[in-house]
Amino acid sequence: MTSGSSALDNLFWRDEILEAMYWMRGEGLAGDVDAAELARFLVSDVELIQAHLDRLVASGDLACEHGRYRLTEQGRREGAVRFRDAFADLTRPAHGECAPGCWCHDPAHAGEPCPSHPDRPRA
Repeated sequence: MTSGSSALDNLFWRDEILEAMYWMRGEGLAGDVDAAELARFLVSDVELIQAHLDRLVASGDLACEHGRYRLTEQGRREGAVRFRDAFADLTRPAHGECAPGCWCHDPAHAGEPCPSHPDRPRA
């Protein structure tokens, strides 16, 4: 049986690894990683990261081929949730800003007034 602190440790590393791999993939830094690369990125012990990577393979969040790990579709979805939750306060629009999907962000509408802020033409 897993102790409470061990279970929390497993959850912590699951979240950290999925979030990091999601971010690295999204930024074009790495579509797959080995344990040493990820341990350097997360400033952790290679053996510890290796053990958690293997757990994530067993749970279906990662796939491993030739010692390199990549997100599965399930892992990508989970990583996206972790990333969104971790950075929610930094990625939401500030007061008075348009949402990212507003049509005024389309270059075809440059200089036209935004329907949310008709007094301010968009660059």
